[in-house]
Amino acid sequence: MKSLLLCAVAAVPALFLHPAAIHAQAPAHSHTQPAGPISVQNAWARATAGQGGASGAFLTLTTTGAPDRLLSVSTPAARRAELHETKMDGAIMRMLPVAGIDVLAGTPVELKPGALHIMLMDLPAPLKAGDSFPLTLTFAHAPSVTVTVQVVPPGAAAPHSH
Repeated sequence: MKSLLLCAVAAVPALFLHPAAIHAQAPAHSHTQPAGPISVQNAWARATAGQGGASGAFLTLTTTGAPDRLLSVSTPAARRAELHETKMDGAIMRMLPVAGIDVLAGTPVELKPGALHIMLMDLPAPLKAGDSFPLTLTFAHAPSVTVTVQVVPPGAAAPHSH
């Protein structure tokens, strides 16, 4: 398990570059998709170099209703999709699974590089810039919602909000 985690961390360093180090441009558009009281904004992922690798998906969740919890995600773009967080463990950055992500009323939750994110593992095909794929989010209370994730070039920042 330890070697698997270290391999996953080594395989995806470019996914979590700080925006100041990014040179590629992301698409200048935003998509909001409601899930009852929960809305999903700016769903995006970075393109990958090859098949079988890993990537991250990022988005922002907001609820205008009662608090809820994102429990799981799934997509045909990856054989495994998990909720993860990035944490420093001494001098080592680790990406660790989390059981869920709380979504509180009036407080947007941003899943972003270097923090909470969706880990896409064992990709059956490369993610190509300009493509998109469906991602289904399952919540504790709100109905599940499927959003469209835009694939941006490797090293690109999040799509810009309008």
